Amino acid sequence: MSRIVVLGGCGGIGTIATRTVAVGEDFDQIVVADLRAEEAAALAATIDHRGISSAAFDATDPASIRAVMDGADQVLNCVGPFYRFGAPILQVAISAGVDYVDVCDDLDATLAQLDLDDAASDAGVCALVGMGNSPGLANVLARYAADHLLDVVDRVDISHIHGGEPAEGGAVIKHRIHAMTNDIPVFVDGEQRSVRMLEDSGREFIVDTDFRDVGTFPVYPYPHPETITLPRHLKGLKRCTNSGVVFPLSYFNLTMDMVRVGACTTEALTVDGAQVVPIEFSVAHILSQRERLLAEAGVTGPAGCLKIVVGGSKDGAPHTFVFSLSSTSEGAGEGTGIPAGLGAVLMHRGSIASPGVHPPESIVDPIEMMALAGEVIGKLGVTSAGEGGGVPIHIEHIKPDGSSEELPLEL
Repeated sequence: MSRIVVLGGCGGIGTIATRTVAVGEDFDQIVVADLRAEEAAALAATIDHRGISSAAFDATDPASIRAVMDGADQVLNCVGPFYRFGAPILQVAISAGVDYVDVCDDLDATLAQLDLDDAASDAGVCALVGMGNSPGLANVLARYAADHLLDVVDRVDISHIHGGEPAEGGAVIKHRIHAMTNDIPVFVDGEQRSVRMLEDSGREFIVDTDFRDVGTFPVYPYPHPETITLPRHLKGLKRCTNSGVVFPLSYFNLTMDMVRVGACTTEALTVDGAQVVPIEFSVAHILSQRERLLAEAGVTGPAGCLKIVVGGSKDGAPHTFVFSLSSTSEGAGEGTGIPAGLGAVLMHRGSIASPGVHPPESIVDPIEMMALAGEVIGKLGVTSAGEGGGVPIHIEHIKPDGSSEELPLEL
C-alpha cells in the first residue's frame, strides 16, 4: 500500500498538488494534512479517489509533523513560508525515513535543506526540493536545453509573473516581504554577487519583460535558489538571474511601500497599550487592500507566465532558446502545485530515487516529466493546456543570424 501525505494540502498550492497526485492510480492512500482540519476534510470529500482522507497537524510542532507522517512512503510539503518551515519539516521526514518533495522557493531555506544532504543519504531518504514553478519547471527546462538543444549553456535568465488568484494567504505576503528585505544572489560573469531588490544594487536587474499572454511588466531580482543551484549543475554557465513581479503593479507596489517605510519588522511595538508586531499589521493591511486594488486595475481572474531564456552555443555558433509557459486562466496554484504533484508521482514510480537532497535540475529527467505532464494536465481540466491537453510550453529559437522560429517540445 503506497501512502502519500500532502502537508498544507488544502492551501492554494496544496489543493492543486493534492488533485494532481490523485489523478492517477499511483498512490493507494492520499492524506490531505492541514492545520485547518475542517477545510482539509472538505477538500478530501470533493476528490474522486478511493483512498483519500484528511488529517490535522501543526507545522510548528515536530511531534505533530512526525505523527501525521506515520506509515507514509512519501510526504509532499506545501507549507509556507519555507524560510520558516522548509528545513524543519525535511528534518522530520529524514528522521522518519520518509521520502520528500516540496515547493520551497526561499533561497536561505534551500541552502539549509541542501546542508541536510548527508543526513538524508545516511537515512536512505530521497528529497526533491523546489519542485514548483520557479524553482522547479525553470530548472527542468534549463536542463532540457543543456541536454538536448545546446552543446554549452552559458546563460539562464528566469522571469515570472502571476496575479489575480481568488485569494492569497499571509504566508504568501510574508514570502514576498522576505524577498524584498534579504540579500539576493545573482550569478554574473561566472561569479556570485549579492544585491537587494529595493536598493541601488538591485536596480540594474530591474528590466521590462514581455510575458506571453500577460503583457509587459518590470521584473525585480528575486532570491529564488536557481541562481545558486544551476551554476553547480550546468557546466560552463556564466550568468544566471531570477526576477519576478506580481500584478497588478499597484498591489506589488503597496508591499514594497510597506517595506520601505519600515513597517515590516518583527519587533513588537506598543500602540495604545497593546503589543503590535509591524509585519503582522502590514500583512493584514496589504490583504485588506487586495480586492480593491484588483478591481481598480480591472483584474477579474488569475493569469501568469514563466519565461526562461537560455543562451549558449551549438556547433560553435550562438543560439538562444526562450521557453514560455503562460496562462490567462490559472495562476500560482496551478503553476506550482502541478509540477509538485508530478515530482511526487515520478518519485513514487522510482524515476527519482537517489538518497540525498536534490534540486530539480540534478535529478529530474525533463523528457520523462514533460511526458507525464502531458498525461496529467488534460485530466485535471486545466483550461490553458496545450494541443491535445498537453503541456502549454512555447519555445522560440533565436538563430545565429538573429532570425527566429517556434519549435515543438520534443519528447
